[in-house]
Amino acid sequence: MIYIGAEVIVSPLGDSAEDNWNALRENRSGIALVPSAGFNQEDIHLSKIAGLNGPLRFQQLVIKALSALKERIDASMLASDRTIVLISSTKGALDDNLHDQFSQTCAAVKQQFHLAHLPMVISNACISGVLALNMAGNMVEIGQYEHVIVIGCDAASDFVLYGFQSLFAVSDKPCAPFDAARNGITLGEGCGAALVSASKSVFNNTPLQLLAGASANDANHISGPSRTGEGLVRSVSRTMQRHGTGTDEVDFICAHGTGTVFNDEMEAIAFDRLALSDKPLNSLKGYFGHTLGAAGVIETAVCMQMMRNGMLIKSLGYRDAGTSKPLNVILENQPKELRTILKTASGFGGGNASLMIRSL
Repeated sequence: MIYIGAEVIVSPLGDSAEDNWNALRENRSGIALVPSAGFNQEDIHLSKIAGLNGPLRFQQLVIKALSALKERIDASMLASDRTIVLISSTKGALDDNLHDQFSQTCAAVKQQFHLAHLPMVISNACISGVLALNMAGNMVEIGQYEHVIVIGCDAASDFVLYGFQSLFAVSDKPCAPFDAARNGITLGEGCGAALVSASKSVFNNTPLQLLAGASANDANHISGPSRTGEGLVRSVSRTMQRHGTGTDEVDFICAHGTGTVFNDEMEAIAFDRLALSDKPLNSLKGYFGHTLGAAGVIETAVCMQMMRNGMLIKSLGYRDAGTSKPLNVILENQPKELRTILKTASGFGGGNASLMIRSL
């Protein structure tokens, strides 16, 4: 069995998984209107961490998350040759070094935490976090490492914001995933972390089970999602087949749900094709914004908190159905015992990835 736990979330909603959970339970969002943040000095809704300023913001977040995770595990394993750190991110420390966004952070993390190995970077657009968790599970499964720490992190930057603006993909209001009036993403920043391990004893608190999944690339377009959901269908199908899981066993879907017209429509079509349309579903982008390469880790950590607390969190921003295929979008928080959850991610370049978490 592959275990996952010791989850950490650093976001505008708090510095721990528990702080973030309390905010989510109260349906509080980290999104706020930031004056003059846009390319033409227009006001833009963003989810930014207060006090995260100056140079080395990316490095600060990674170190903060790993420091918090260290307190939730047997810290002696950090220096073990059987432990490695994976960092998932889209752009890393882009503001600090345009030509090499990761080397300085990786070196600093290795030195500060006395790691045996230099951290490895997983960067594949917005599926990076789910990919990194899947890679961690695979590494543990084949015995390459006993413990893999996954840290997903991205800091908001002008480069990324202006890029999404150039695609006319930024919402003029807080994003509203799957809603009829949705019109784009809200950019966010944050950091999530979790330990994936072959050993249950290294966790201070009871872990959950990671059912590592699959990725699939439909190569539809450099930035536009498939109109048929083919890549997501193949990813989820392979993930479920790998673990012999039927649709009846899935209790909840944490979707990617960016709030763009085409992404949310693609997901709805894919879930319909997978016979999963009736499953309770949400997007967490209304709380955190789109945290890019960190999203898969942060949102998986939230799923773990939902399972621990026996509660589904409503999909913030959703009011009226806005996809051609029906979805069971969660309208209000509700108590529910969750045994198996499905987490999906989709991104630029046609990437799709999925995984499952199961209670012990």
